[in-house]
Amino acid sequence: MNLLFHAQKTNLNTGVILLQKVDATNSPMKYTALKVLLLDQDGIYQEDLASQEACIVVLAGKATVTTNKATYEAIGQRQSIFDKIPTDSVYVGVTNHFRVQAVTANCKIAIAYAPTQKQLPERLIKGDVHQIEHRGKYNIKRTAQNILPDDLPFADKLLVVEVYTDAANWSSYPPHRHDRENPPEETYLEEIYYHEINPSDGFVFQHVYTDDRSLDETMTVENSDAVIVPKGYHPVGVPDGYDSYYLNVMGGPIRQWDFHNDPKFEWLLQRK
Repeated sequence: MNLLFHAQKTNLNTGVILLQKVDATNSPMKYTALKVLLLDQDGIYQEDLASQEACIVVLAGKATVTTNKATYEAIGQRQSIFDKIPTDSVYVGVTNHFRVQAVTANCKIAIAYAPTQKQLPERLIKGDVHQIEHRGKYNIKRTAQNILPDDLPFADKLLVVEVYTDAANWSSYPPHRHDRENPPEETYLEEIYYHEINPSDGFVFQHVYTDDRSLDETMTVENSDAVIVPKGYHPVGVPDGYDSYYLNVMGGPIRQWDFHNDPKFEWLLQRK
């Protein structure tokens, strides 16, 4: 099974480059999909949603997002992903059209998708309403900026979060899984990781494995690569000298994030 999707640079139209595309056409993912776009100033990308909801995340720069119902002018809070400022996003529901136009050069946009038939109101999600969590200690410290967490009923299936991990730390660690439907102990959620690294010539490692090792892959992940997690544990290791960012896109039968830690590593959580 191919879990690692290297960055691509496909010209979609004038001023719009596709950096990543992960969906049911090129992966086994059924509940999640992702596109990442790089737009020149005034570059335009547009799309019609049928039976999908979407979250349009302004990763860097500023963009204007127009839907059937509203226009959100010049949204976006940072010049670079590694400014570490919570950014702006727009939730767009099913049977809707959206248009993204870059206001600034080098505008980077992520679009997270999940299938649904439920119509929910579209919503501008400003960066200043994000829930910010500082997780872990010692060398498993990271900062999560929640865009669509499960305790905010803004989406039907979609969960979206940004995570920053400093150099020489581990993330998504201790290893955990969420591939069995047994709430509240564990829920089934597919997951896509979109990775960026600072400086951009670095790499991180990501290990995806199941208890029985029927899936057991360790990947060298470079800037703008994506990793899919259809099942299993999925820790990330960040080498010294390089900082890590990833955008998590999750989706499943129910919109609830209950996970199960690998028992071998749970002792790490008991350290004082």
